[in-house]
Amino acid sequence: MTVAIRAESLTRRLAAEVPVTLVQDIDLEIQRGECVAITGPSGSGKSSLLYLLGLLDIPTSGRVLLNGIDTSSFDESKLADVRLRELGFVFQSHFLLPEFTALENVTLPIRRLNESRENVVRHRGEQLLDRLGLSDQKHKLPSQMSGGQCQRVAIARALANDPPVILADEPTGNLDTVSSAAVQQIIRDLAHQHDRAVAVVTHDANFASAADRIVRVVDGRIAPVGA
Repeated sequence: MTVAIRAESLTRRLAAEVPVTLVQDIDLEIQRGECVAITGPSGSGKSSLLYLLGLLDIPTSGRVLLNGIDTSSFDESKLADVRLRELGFVFQSHFLLPEFTALENVTLPIRRLNESRENVVRHRGEQLLDRLGLSDQKHKLPSQMSGGQCQRVAIARALANDPPVILADEPTGNLDTVSSAAVQQIIRDLAHQHDRAVAVVTHDANFASAADRIVRVVDGRIAPVGA
């Protein structure tokens, strides 16, 4: 397998009268075709780690390599471009734009690249919605869909620009049992059937146990296996 994302000595501290360390000295590799569950107690640094891996936050020290490329010297414009092209994000709240249809939400990232004709953009969006069983929802607004449907639209949006890395933060936290199971299967399939590197922050023990590997974060550090 190919290493898609690597953290080296990753540390994030908040400057304050009493400095707070969110993440400290983390080394982590995630390969394409692999689904990794990031677990740990509330406030342990799981989401902070995910945001650093996703280039949404800047480490105090250490670095993130994406497909072998060191991102530590990138300015905000370059980071934004890398996030758009190389990373897909799914959050606990779907963050769909309420005034846009499912299809319009999915095609937003493609339009931001401004590289494709309108018919190509639309076809790509329709393909993604169809893959996720949402062909009949494409013209609906988020308010007209269930929570599980909205989260699947959010996954389609994360895949819009065909990124090699998918990062998800509690993607099933707001869903009922049936919808949660469906979304969990979709996320695992992204790794196993579509060769993505997938990292998922989750409190769901069943979701974590179904991943290829569990990374447990405690007090901002990766805990030894079995700890």
